[in-house]
Amino acid sequence: MISSSAIALITGAGSGVGRAAAISLAQRGWRIACLGRSRAKLEETARLCEAGERISIATVDVRQAAEVERAAADVIAAWSRIDVLVNAAGTNVPQRSLAEISAKDYHEIIDTNLHGSVHAARAVLPGMRATGSGTIVNVVSTAGRRASSLAGAAYVVSKFGQAGLTQAINAEENQHGIRACSVFPGDIDTSLLDQRPSPPSREQRASMLTVQDVVDCILLAIELPQRAVVEEIIVRPRIT
Repeated sequence: MISSSAIALITGAGSGVGRAAAISLAQRGWRIACLGRSRAKLEETARLCEAGERISIATVDVRQAAEVERAAADVIAAWSRIDVLVNAAGTNVPQRSLAEISAKDYHEIIDTNLHGSVHAARAVLPGMRATGSGTIVNVVSTAGRRASSLAGAAYVVSKFGQAGLTQAINAEENQHGIRACSVFPGDIDTSLLDQRPSPPSREQRASMLTVQDVVDCILLAIELPQRAVVEEIIVRPRIT
């Protein structure tokens, strides 16, 4: 099990799964570096974590490799290392089918969901190699295992890519003591649902996964001893 003094870098920490992961790790005594686009949302995450000096925030656009690299370097300069990366940043758009999606929206989804995860992984890997350990968790989606018309083409492509990134990390970095896990959630009750062409009703949301359900999967992947690698976790709402 990782020490309670461990250090995590979380993208998409201003809301949803990223925020919930930050809160759960802060409650375990971790130091947390929260990245996101909105400073106001990150400040709210920091307040909810109640972690004092054990939390830092940085406004970062994960689509921009230089911004991610600078944020990771700042964390290492302040806290000496990064033990865990949680890639939770993600986006989608209402007009998402192949017949409707614009080139601009397609690239924004790919750049955020996939390239953002790659940028973050590349930013933390050198330090993890130097310490001989590290865990990277990519919050993917069941749309990254089987295409869904509801998710849209760009989102599906980005999530299949994230799953491939996890496999590539395990294939290349296992020799350096680094492990990676893809968490594949089904529908989660988050604000991302508001981007659907027809957002689900309150009743439909009530039967979906909560962000904490997904965070519990993330915790499983990172809290097991370093000798254990959980490569994939699929979690779906129970059918009632």
